[in-house]
Amino acid sequence: MAPPPPQKEIVYNKLLPYRERLEGEAARFLVQIKDNLARAVQLQELWPGGLFWTRKLSTYIRLYGRKFSREDHVLFIKLLYELVTIPKLEISMMQGFARLLINLLKKKELLSRDDLELPWRPLYEMLERILYSKTEHLGLNWFPNSYRPGLSSPKTFVLNVLHRCSVESVLKTLVKSCRPYFPEDATAEMLDEWRPLMCPFDVTMQKAITYFELFLPTTLPPELHQKGFKLWFDEFIGLWVSVQNLPQWEGHLVNLFARLATDNIGYIDWDPYVPKIFTRILRSLNLPVGSNQVVVPRFLTNAYDVGHAVMWITAMMGGPSKLVQKHLSGLFNSIASFYHPSNNGRWLNKLMKLLQRLPSSVVRRLHRERYKRITWLTPVPDSHKLTDQDVTDFVECIIQPVLLAMFSKTGSLEAAQALQNLALMRPELVIPPVLEKTYPALETLTEPHQLTATLSCVIGVARSLVSGGKWFPEGPTHMLPLLMRALPGVDPNDFSKCMITFQFIATFSTLVPLVDCSSVLQERDDLSEVERELCSATAEFEDFVLQFMDRCFGLIESSTLEQTREETETEKMTHLESLVELGLSSTFSTILTQCSKDIFKVALEKVFNFAVSNIFETRVAGRMVADMCRAAVKCRPEESLKLFVPHCCNVITHLTINDDVLHDEELDKELLWNLQLLSEITRVDGKKLLPYREQLGKILQRTLHLTCKQGYILSCNLLHHLLRSATLIYPTEYCSVPGGFDKPLSEYFPIKDWGKPGDLWNLDIQWHVPSPEEINFAFYLLDTFLQPELTRLEHYAMGKLEMSRDDVQQCLAIVHNCLIGSGNVLPPLKGERVAHLVPSLVSLEETKLYTGVEYDLSRENYRETIARVTRKLLRYILDNSEDDTKSLFLIIKIISDVLQFQGSHKHEFDSRWKSFTLVKKSMENRLQGKKQHIRALLIDRVMLQHELRTLTMEGCEYKTSHQEMIRDLLCLSTSSYGQVRSKAQQAFFTALGTYNFCCRDIIPLVLEFLRPDRQDVTQKQFKGALYCLLGNHSGVCLANLHDWDCIAQTWPAIVSSGLSKAMSLEKPSIVRLFDDLAEKIHRQYETIGLDFAVPEKCIEIAVLLQKSEHPSSNFTGLRSEEIQLGIQRQKEKNAEALRNYENLVNMLLDCVEQRNLPWKFEHIGIGFLSLLLRDDRILPCRAIKFFVQCLNHDAIVVRKVAISAVAGILKQLKRTHKKVPVCPYEISGNPKPSGIQAGDRPDNQWLHYNSQSLPKTKEAWESCCFVEKTHWGYYTWPQTMTVYAAVEHQPKLGRRRDELTEAEQIIYDHFSDPKFVEQLIKFLSLEDRKGKDKFNPRRFCLFKGLFRNFDDAFLPVLQPHLEQLVADSHESTQRCVAEIIAGLIRGSKHWTFEKVEKLWKLLCPLLRTALSNITVETYNDWGTCIATSCESRDPRKLHWLFELLLESPLSGEGGSFVDACRLYVLQGGLAQQEWRVPELLHRLLKYLEPKLTQVYKNVRERIGSVLTYIFMIDVSLPNTTATKSPRVHEFTTRILENLKPLMEADEEIQNHVMEENGVGEQDERTQGIKLLKTILKWLMASAGRSFSTAVTEQLQLLPLFFKIAPVENDNSYDELKRDTKMCLSLMSQGLLYPQQVPLVLQVLKQTARSNSWHARYTILTYLQTMVFYNLFIFLNNEEAVNDIRWLVIKLLEDEQLEVREMAATTLSGLLQCNFLTMDGPMQTHFEQLCKMRLPKKRKRDLGTVVDTIPSGDLVKRHAGVLGLSACILSSPYDVPTWMPQLLMDLSAHLNDPQPIEMTVKKTLSNFRRTHHDNWQEHKQQFTDDQLLVLTDLLVSPCYYA
Repeated sequence: MAPPPPQKEIVYNKLLPYRERLEGEAARFLVQIKDNLARAVQLQELWPGGLFWTRKLSTYIRLYGRKFSREDHVLFIKLLYELVTIPKLEISMMQGFARLLINLLKKKELLSRDDLELPWRPLYEMLERILYSKTEHLGLNWFPNSYRPGLSSPKTFVLNVLHRCSVESVLKTLVKSCRPYFPEDATAEMLDEWRPLMCPFDVTMQKAITYFELFLPTTLPPELHQKGFKLWFDEFIGLWVSVQNLPQWEGHLVNLFARLATDNIGYIDWDPYVPKIFTRILRSLNLPVGSNQVVVPRFLTNAYDVGHAVMWITAMMGGPSKLVQKHLSGLFNSIASFYHPSNNGRWLNKLMKLLQRLPSSVVRRLHRERYKRITWLTPVPDSHKLTDQDVTDFVECIIQPVLLAMFSKTGSLEAAQALQNLALMRPELVIPPVLEKTYPALETLTEPHQLTATLSCVIGVARSLVSGGKWFPEGPTHMLPLLMRALPGVDPNDFSKCMITFQFIATFSTLVPLVDCSSVLQERDDLSEVERELCSATAEFEDFVLQFMDRCFGLIESSTLEQTREETETEKMTHLESLVELGLSSTFSTILTQCSKDIFKVALEKVFNFAVSNIFETRVAGRMVADMCRAAVKCRPEESLKLFVPHCCNVITHLTINDDVLHDEELDKELLWNLQLLSEITRVDGKKLLPYREQLGKILQRTLHLTCKQGYILSCNLLHHLLRSATLIYPTEYCSVPGGFDKPLSEYFPIKDWGKPGDLWNLDIQWHVPSPEEINFAFYLLDTFLQPELTRLEHYAMGKLEMSRDDVQQCLAIVHNCLIGSGNVLPPLKGERVAHLVPSLVSLEETKLYTGVEYDLSRENYRETIARVTRKLLRYILDNSEDDTKSLFLIIKIISDVLQFQGSHKHEFDSRWKSFTLVKKSMENRLQGKKQHIRALLIDRVMLQHELRTLTMEGCEYKTSHQEMIRDLLCLSTSSYGQVRSKAQQAFFTALGTYNFCCRDIIPLVLEFLRPDRQDVTQKQFKGALYCLLGNHSGVCLANLHDWDCIAQTWPAIVSSGLSKAMSLEKPSIVRLFDDLAEKIHRQYETIGLDFAVPEKCIEIAVLLQKSEHPSSNFTGLRSEEIQLGIQRQKEKNAEALRNYENLVNMLLDCVEQRNLPWKFEHIGIGFLSLLLRDDRILPCRAIKFFVQCLNHDAIVVRKVAISAVAGILKQLKRTHKKVPVCPYEISGNPKPSGIQAGDRPDNQWLHYNSQSLPKTKEAWESCCFVEKTHWGYYTWPQTMTVYAAVEHQPKLGRRRDELTEAEQIIYDHFSDPKFVEQLIKFLSLEDRKGKDKFNPRRFCLFKGLFRNFDDAFLPVLQPHLEQLVADSHESTQRCVAEIIAGLIRGSKHWTFEKVEKLWKLLCPLLRTALSNITVETYNDWGTCIATSCESRDPRKLHWLFELLLESPLSGEGGSFVDACRLYVLQGGLAQQEWRVPELLHRLLKYLEPKLTQVYKNVRERIGSVLTYIFMIDVSLPNTTATKSPRVHEFTTRILENLKPLMEADEEIQNHVMEENGVGEQDERTQGIKLLKTILKWLMASAGRSFSTAVTEQLQLLPLFFKIAPVENDNSYDELKRDTKMCLSLMSQGLLYPQQVPLVLQVLKQTARSNSWHARYTILTYLQTMVFYNLFIFLNNEEAVNDIRWLVIKLLEDEQLEVREMAATTLSGLLQCNFLTMDGPMQTHFEQLCKMRLPKKRKRDLGTVVDTIPSGDLVKRHAGVLGLSACILSSPYDVPTWMPQLLMDLSAHLNDPQPIEMTVKKTLSNFRRTHHDNWQEHKQQFTDDQLLVLTDLLVSPCYYA
């Protein structure tokens, strides 16, 4: 039976030169993985076995792709799913498994829903456990990098946030990957699970929506839509539409809709929502609109994610209605002007992202609809696929903004990416305008920015340009002109221009064969017009290549060292120079690769002459020239080597004939240059070098031992390159067409290959595989040059031979170059595996990969010899000449290469992989996909695959030979010289990260240096050892391996090292090291598991995996005794872990309690102890005692750690409280409502606070059903509602000392001791950082824990302290008492009624005292205290507190400040209770209403804020019943009554209220003004907080506000005017419901008739913002558009000049964002007005006063001129067809009387300013006559008048 096909393998493996070996290798590897992974799981061995083999599985996927059968694929996924969701799993393991699982699920087209189903609940439980951990904040659970108290510098905080995300993002990606496979009933189950959390006033809302966004499956097939999104779509979209104020969760809903739309194109009708969607997306861009505007801060933080908005838009496009495209065009029309380069702001990044993402998203959709293979995922129905017309419309609407964005301040990257994608769809619309901008840019010399921007955009569209195609056949003809014009960009004076030009030239020459085809014109007559044109153009290629070379030579000559440096400066290349070198060599080599033979010959000749006729210095210019020569030789080795090798060899031989040269310190420039040239040109195909081996060998013999360092280094390079060329495997050509271009033109027509992608299946790569002769040549070189050096070094190390340091260094340099030249053919080090580092029941063997090299074992393995000699030498140097640091540097290099190097270095591979992806991105074709890359890229990718194999070939087995070398590195890492140490440490860390489990072997050796009893450790060694423990930022940190054995060694050693002789706290570097170590351990520590059990379900799958066929393993199942052994082993492991844990705690305590230990180390030790708290084991009693005593330690750092620790310990000691299920419908006696009904319903009425039925007696208390969490019951009830059981079922209260456990007794004894408590309170009421202290939640947790676990046992001791503290009004004492009281109230959750009643008798007087003593410093703390006390508590339990707070908040005693503070405290308490206290809210409102006319500003602000919270509950969300709490509209109606006197009055409203409470009644107006001030505060406060913006009644306040708001910007205005202005600004930004639009317009029209011009002026500013922020909602309502148009045009004719001008500005803005269009009627209307006759000018007598009131006609005429002016200013960046005529009309009015003349001048000057930049283009729109008039106007004397 044939094996099933593999799921999806990496195709590039099939192109390697040794492909036939890979099938068998992969099969063997897979069998090994399946078998061992299955064994490990069955033997319950998660670590090391399970982890080791899952890692191997990831490696397998990296090497072969998903090369396994579907059956195996499913089994792997199921196994890993079970492993990931093991509840007790350590986080780091969980992350490892999760990453692999994500990788297995990544390609969802490979497995359909029929193949695989995964449950959702285990994932949800895992997220809940980790992301919403209940114990993490108490320090009982350390996740990697969660925020840790005690040791947080700002730096660590940022890091923590980053890493915290990493756990979170892995989990979220995991859910995303599993989502398509959730069962069909999952949606309904999720809704039941999370709907009860949807209480909009509570943080749980955010949680619910986040879960929905993450989990809800949206890829169900259409027949299951009833079970999928149809269950929730209407409910959620209703919620979204009705929320107006961007709460945090709105963005998550948008993400969910975007995903839903993308997965179900064509199955949902979005049309009804389109205007709303686009309005909100536009608002979310936060663009600045209108004059002087205030932004609500949450709009900035909670704005939508652009990526998701783009997905949503793309998914809604197409389909029959075309509505989305219409709105999208509207969106770009309205924001186009923001893209103009002269605009800049924090909003710009979003706009650019929008531009970049939209085209790529549309391309992705087109790919999915037209090119992608059909898979099980629902296809897009034909009716909704994008048509060609849709695509064209889309490209047309977005191209203008993209062209503007090319020159944006943020750079042209986004625009270039957008253009790349747009050009794939419609090249004929996109490329011409880009070229139009490019040609002038290439001509200009003065604007380099313009050049770099346009070139990078042309690079983006290059592929579309060159391949032409049916849409844009003339594309290719632009290529040559562009190339020729780009040449001047190779400019030594402008670095960025130079680089972009190189990139530009390289891009085009990769795409096009540079072959002169002009001769074809005579031979063939069947060519198309374009082809003929191209053929004749190709004659210029040769010219181009030669000119390019001239340019490069110029560049080189101007960057020689003599030119660019003073003598004294460094000789190395600068970073910029090395970049230019790279750009130059890669561009040149691309050009030559693509050349025809004839052009190449000319080029070769030219470069050879240049190289030979000059002598270059070898640092900068020499490197560049040698690079160019190398490029030439690489392309066609035979012809080139013929020229170069003999020449160089002759020169060198000639110059070294005389033996004196060998000993010169400074060598002849010519000799150096020829050596350099020779060493570079030998980097070619090794077979072509063989003919020259004699000559090259001779040169090496002459030059390897030159005394001059520069000389012998160049010679070493030559040796290195010769060896590499002979022994490595690499492709020898990268042409864009297989086989090159040397065929005669009659058979092969190169023009057909312009821009052609490589064909993966016929790549025809020419590989260089080392032949036997080459291998022999390589070994001949090694025997000749390496062997003698090794012998000399060995003799030197044995003391038989004297050598100078320079000689040693020279020897080592030769050895190192030989090693890295031939690393590929030297077999890896041999040696035994270091056994017994970790016990395992599974084999942990490595797999060897074949990389095309057969080792010849008959020859000497130089790797072993080098290793042996180097180690001897190292010992000798360290003993005799430790200051020879240069030799030591070389030895370090040699050791790390002996260990690691097999032909390529990891860091080089990484950077090549990076640059490969960059190039791929910049040239790929996302539309067609299917790997349509150019050939050179594909070859590169195959080469990378080969290199990846060489890097993973050896695996990571830890052998004795490795062990010895790592120990040498450790020895060097602790040597005397700082530089040697740091280089050795880097090599040491790399090695540690490479070999399995070697850390355990090395740790004891490092810790040796820290032992306090050793006398012989130097300070240098001590420091080196600490660095070794610390590790580097990316690698392993020895001090913190996630393993009990390791930590139990390192932590105590670090603490005890404080007693070492070598330790000195005088040295700042050592102090800093200890700080870093402690900080790193705290940052990276994560709770290590104690329980390693594997669930049954995993084991079942493992058995299946072992049995599966293809490839089937020949292993039999496990015998039962093996399984027993596994279970036994796992139990032992758990017991051992526990033993280790307790030992570690005891050892740390021993360390910390040592005498003479410096305080720093005591603190570090205590820090370590605090990390060992866990939620599954109680801390050993000795440690508990230690921490409790530390509460009174002298050092505040220790006290802080102890407070957290004891709070955690109390949580560990908490006894569980029993819960029982209840049925809410029975309690309320009401049936379950049908459908979803949120808000106050009959069945949740019993949760409300009701002063008639408060539990004031024991019976009432015990029969009352308390529900602590605020959100239960608001939206729906949970499936099973649980509450705490009755008192008799709960743990016993009031226990005697002998009923406590040992751990509890320790705490009990200390806290019952008055002296201890007194000291503690004294410490707690000290000030820490003056003015910075806040209510501390950790101390609150400590007290809450005490009162929860020991009920009121400690009250008698504490009571006198509390009374004393409350009476003291100091800030820190008040804070201390607030923390204790909050702890008391929350800790009394389960106390009996008697105890609680007694508690409140004590607390009420305390709180009264506290509230009357409240001060500026403490009111925040008391607010937090009360809010904390009320959080998640049933309000009926706290009735004492609420009654106390409501007694009389505004008593006036203690002045206005105390009143404001009391309100603040009350608000804190009520806000926590949300919807459950309608009665209290009503009482408070009733109490406040008469007091709204407060005089004091601070009280007014506070009342405003309180009102916001009172009305918060009145929300207009769908499916929500009317609330029982106070309602806004009733309140507003009452307010409007009281403000009537102000509404009716006509005169200006001044703020003439004296700030004092005068006795005697003031008149209604004064009262009205005071009331208005408070109302303004309320409206402003609610703009940022409530869910809905203005309610209908609030809109009726607008006329009043319009009247008061000031017109100018002036801060000296009184509070009333400033507030009104602010309030209007906030209201105008509000989101309107469509039904509110007519109401607002009604108000505006009414105000437009007002006789206060201030009001008329303010309407206009309001209108600007309101229309922009609700653009599509208005556009969707034709009547509204007409109303606004009428309003603006009417106000243009206003008698007040300011109003007219503002109306013109408004009109121009509305025209600019395409809200109104400039149509015929409007133009005629203005032209008519302009023709109004002016009244005759009267002769003015000097004495008479001129009549100031303008006549009606003048006003009308001015209105007409303003109208024209508005039209002209509405298009600041282009010249529409109607503009020239309007300008002519305007100019006729230049001599009209003022104010007309002024308007005309302003307009013309603005026109000139905005059109000046692109005047050359704009000129084309005017006729000659018009231009004459215009030039006349713009520069005429009147312009300056």
